Amino acid sequence: MESTDGRGQLLAISDLHVGYPENRALVEQMRPTSEEDWLLVAGDVAETVADIRWTLEVLAGRFRKVIWAPGNHELWTHQKDTVTLRGVERYEHLVALCRELGVHTPEDPYPVWEGPGGPVAVAPLFLLYDYSFLPKGCATKEEGLAYAHGTGIVCTDEFLLHPDPYPSREAWCRARVAETERRLAEIPADLPTVLVNHYPLDRHPTNVLHYPEFAMWCGTRLTADWHRRFRVACMVYGHLHIPRTTHHEGVRFEEVSVGYPREWRPRPGPPGQLRLILPSEVHARDGGAATEVGRGRGGPR
Repeated sequence: MESTDGRGQLLAISDLHVGYPENRALVEQMRPTSEEDWLLVAGDVAETVADIRWTLEVLAGRFRKVIWAPGNHELWTHQKDTVTLRGVERYEHLVALCRELGVHTPEDPYPVWEGPGGPVAVAPLFLLYDYSFLPKGCATKEEGLAYAHGTGIVCTDEFLLHPDPYPSREAWCRARVAETERRLAEIPADLPTVLVNHYPLDRHPTNVLHYPEFAMWCGTRLTADWHRRFRVACMVYGHLHIPRTTHHEGVRFEEVSVGYPREWRPRPGPPGQLRLILPSEVHARDGGAATEVGRGRGGPR
């Protein structure tokens, strides 16, 4: 692990989706509060490598450190992208791009936030999902997918997110979970953590999905105890497009997504606001108690 001393704030955002002009404009307006701020980007920056590069380059030029964890959209092999890599090769291409820009990735040593609220190890994760968040009454992936197809709520990953060279997305997920678990276990036992993943580590945030079957594409039961095992001060995630704060077994979970314009236009307050992760004392003083701020669309993304 590397350690970077500093002051400032540990901030977070996700699901920037800069393919939308309105979302791109939000990124153009994003600024740190001080020269010492770090920014956590919890996935779904964009679908094309060009848009991902533009976004991360802009943010890396403004924040002391940018830490990125991939979402499902970055991993899509989309017809509008000139980069046609699939699966692991696409992910590794994005990691190389981030390193070129000075952006931290899940493949790099975990940095230690030494600013207010620290020290904590900040661990960006890439874990995927394994279809273990099944719809009620379904016992297998096959039953769950059949139910989802029956409702018409099927994640676009089924068509654009390829697991090559793994035989399936769940096999890729299991491999990522095993390697990440090993690395997290190596963090000193007296050091708290902030875990940053595109998907929540526990299923409870998906309980408010308007389409519960979409939970199948939202994580894995293999990480359900990680917030306890790895001394988590805060679990940062996105993907659900339901920005809110919850507490689970005494641990703060922050959903920090921007989402699509059709989703954030009806919400109170300006969109694209960076979420304060640390110092947590400031978060609490500013009204960051557990909230339920609306039901998510939870449909195909």
